[in-house]
Amino acid sequence: MRGDDSMTRRRVLQGLGAMVAPPLVRSVVRAAQQSADQAPYSPSVLPVGIRSRFVDNVNGLRMHVLEAGFGANRPGVVLLHGFPELAYSWRKVMLPIAAAGYHVFAPDVRGYGRTSGTDVRYDDDLAPFRTLNQVRDVLGLVSALGHRSVAAVIGHDQGSPLAGWCAVVRPDIFRSVVMMSAPFGGPPALPFNTADTPRPAAPAADTIYDELAALKPPRKHYQRYYQTREANDNMWHAPQGVHAFLRAYYHMKSADWTENQPAPLAARTAGEWAKLPRYYVMDLDKGMAETVAPEMPSTAAIAACKWLPDEELKVYSSEYGRTGFQGGLEGYRVGSVARFASELQLFSGRTIDQPSMFIGGRSDWGVYQNPGALERLQKTVCTKTAGTHLIDGAGHWVQQEQPEAVSALLVDFLRKPL
Repeated sequence: MRGDDSMTRRRVLQGLGAMVAPPLVRSVVRAAQQSADQAPYSPSVLPVGIRSRFVDNVNGLRMHVLEAGFGANRPGVVLLHGFPELAYSWRKVMLPIAAAGYHVFAPDVRGYGRTSGTDVRYDDDLAPFRTLNQVRDVLGLVSALGHRSVAAVIGHDQGSPLAGWCAVVRPDIFRSVVMMSAPFGGPPALPFNTADTPRPAAPAADTIYDELAALKPPRKHYQRYYQTREANDNMWHAPQGVHAFLRAYYHMKSADWTENQPAPLAARTAGEWAKLPRYYVMDLDKGMAETVAPEMPSTAAIAACKWLPDEELKVYSSEYGRTGFQGGLEGYRVGSVARFASELQLFSGRTIDQPSMFIGGRSDWGVYQNPGALERLQKTVCTKTAGTHLIDGAGHWVQQEQPEAVSALLVDFLRKPL
């Protein structure tokens, strides 16, 4: 009888432990995350002359910002990062811009790093991450830092279309724009001159994703994958660990990966998209962690990587290891929500009439992944372009891989009269 009693007590205690442990673990994790959220970066991880700080009450956010050239009466320049990056990705170009006389500031955008929103879950409301609200985030930061306008808004990857939208929505505030690595497509069109025509048929379904799945081997587009529930967990809890995942991911999209030999695609078809590397058009049965793992660089190659030494990569991996990737992935999800897309039609027909420029890496497929997008940016979206610059020796992470060349282009652009 005592043996049965002992077994019963053990089961009760185990059951209580199972109920208590998850909340306890969650509270410990939350406390650790809040502790990191509330602290700026240690100066030891930043170049001398760049500071880490917080700005409160920015469209409801506590925003983490890197800043250089701080002081009175300097024109502002705001830098917007992409995925999976942070404000830290601008560390190599901030000081040259500041030395040219500018107040330079780069936020962790909503849902990234130490800015509010990293605790978002897949089933939460997407509305805070919609495009116009993110423009409001940037506008709020500019105002909070004491600028009525800024000399330029500069964006890379996901930050490139955000910079483009800032320029479209408030040209009085964002007096010039530089877009990097991802051409901005401009505002969506409204139906035109249709009042006296028969009601058009519903638009045909977009079958390209089904056509990708029908290829041999079956494929899928990374942006669709980034909209799925499993994407965050796949990268956050990658079998190889977050640090190794990010090392392989950054390597595979850089000029160091010799298979990056991009060229324009003829059309938006499954056959043309299949020419893109696996990090853009993935195998259907693999997550991103499994996709990049075979391309993990060797220990010697990592030691030789001057543009992203392991100590600098640890800044990214420690942040993403703490927060996960869902905050950044929300930016991919909002584009597929009809109500968010329709509100952007408020700006249908608008062009970017401020001075503009596009910068990409010569080895970056991101410049070409949307067929015709770069040409539309040059000929239609922007009316006062200072040109397109593709930089040798750079892949997707152009401002990190070739910071001197990017800094020179940016400073020259900023010095030209508006």
